[in-house]
Amino acid sequence: MTQSTRKFAGTLLMLLLIVVYSIGAGAIYANFLGGAAWWVLILYFAVAGLSWFFPAAWIIRWMARPDEPRA
Repeated sequence: MTQSTRKFAGTLLMLLLIVVYSIGAGAIYANFLGGAAWWVLILYFAVAGLSWFFPAAWIIRWMARPDEPRA
């Protein structure tokens, strides 16, 4: 797979990640943390807001990988 193809696929994966992750984080909040204390909510949103970085970093690293040299 060429780098330009990986970049296109990675862009689509990033958009999918953002949509699925935000829906999941919102669902956890709505179903389990609706009446939680303020400090629990701050902790949850801090962790949830930073946790998307790890899968996004993996996708970006994969996208930026150089092409294999052709023999």
